[in-house]
Amino acid sequence: MPFSALGLSPALVQAATALGFATPTPIQEAAIPAILRGADVVGSAQTGSGKTAAFALPLLQRLQAGAAHTPRRVRALVLVPTRELAAQVGEVVRSLGQHLAQPPKVAVVFGGVSINPQMMALRGGADVVVATPGRLLDLVEHNALKLSAVQLLVLDEADRLLDLGFADELNRVLALLPAQRQNLFFSATFPTAVQSLAEGLLHEPVRVTVPDTPGSAPAIVQRAIAVDASRRTQLLRHLVQQHQWSRVLVFVATQYAAEHVAEKLYKAGIFATPFHGGLSQGARKQVLQEFKDERWQVVLTTDLAARGIDIAQLPAVVNYDLPRSAVDYVHRIGRTGRAGEAGVAVSFVSADTEAHWRLIEKRQHLALPREQIAGFEPTEVPPEAAPASTGGIKGKRPSKKDKLRAAAAAAQAAAGQD
Repeated sequence: MPFSALGLSPALVQAATALGFATPTPIQEAAIPAILRGADVVGSAQTGSGKTAAFALPLLQRLQAGAAHTPRRVRALVLVPTRELAAQVGEVVRSLGQHLAQPPKVAVVFGGVSINPQMMALRGGADVVVATPGRLLDLVEHNALKLSAVQLLVLDEADRLLDLGFADELNRVLALLPAQRQNLFFSATFPTAVQSLAEGLLHEPVRVTVPDTPGSAPAIVQRAIAVDASRRTQLLRHLVQQHQWSRVLVFVATQYAAEHVAEKLYKAGIFATPFHGGLSQGARKQVLQEFKDERWQVVLTTDLAARGIDIAQLPAVVNYDLPRSAVDYVHRIGRTGRAGEAGVAVSFVSADTEAHWRLIEKRQHLALPREQIAGFEPTEVPPEAAPASTGGIKGKRPSKKDKLRAAAAAAQAAAGQD
């Protein structure tokens, strides 16, 4: 089915073609007509499926259908959880909009940088604002923009917005919006919290779910390699050199690990650099651009890069440290195998993370063989019993009931000794 069959204007069909969208993806084919009708939409599809264009194209057409506003008023608001995703969504909307007879003014705002240039950019208003919730509220408080004219609200990566603790800020933003508006929720996963939010905000929404099928799922080869924790850096260097990956995104648990492992690899002759929230916005933007330009071979990152980072033809992703949750695993490996390209996702599994890896496998319906690489065979053995503290792994902390039962058992034991 061509884009022209979805009800888009010739200008937007041309815009989609110019950006390399030959035919609509399943999420675009299902969501675009519903959005054009003015329906609330909940869109769920795997990462890399074209969700941004699925809401950006009809959003632009609906704005063009309205009368021109002078001064400009914010009529479309896109909320995202991270700076990187804000920049990426803003770039897509601008690129698609430049083909229109009256290109909309798109403002991209996020925290971590000075607010003054963003306030200057908003002088004269904007048609579309792509924002992180905190900075958006800052700008409202500075009277740099008003949200009373918003006709269309998009929550992109809705689950991450709540997961990152934006719930209070999100509620404050929602209170500033008109009651009559169109709402669009898009994400790769929809946990209970997001479903509850959707039920409270959306009016008879059209639910668009594109399941992972052999024909639509990214071509990602998933591997699990058993290795001692102390030898992961050496194994990573071996794999990069053996497979001659032009670029590889490596996920670690902490900013310190990103810095430390990057330094080890760089000293070993591999062009590696860290990427994490501790870097300035300018430094993060520079690292991403240089990585896209293949000036860095390896980027060590925290989960900051697990979503909203679109790097074309990225051949490999490595989980140096396992993600805390199965949902994060999906988003991490989704950085490769995008837009029909093949990719590989490697996870290092050590003795002390074996139980957590089995949990991820269970929740993702996986059963991967534990590979062993010659020269890196593990020598450590899994602990016989799980420790009382699990180091912050989601789903493995003792619950309040578990703690109460343990306290009651201890009290009974003490009473019996008396």
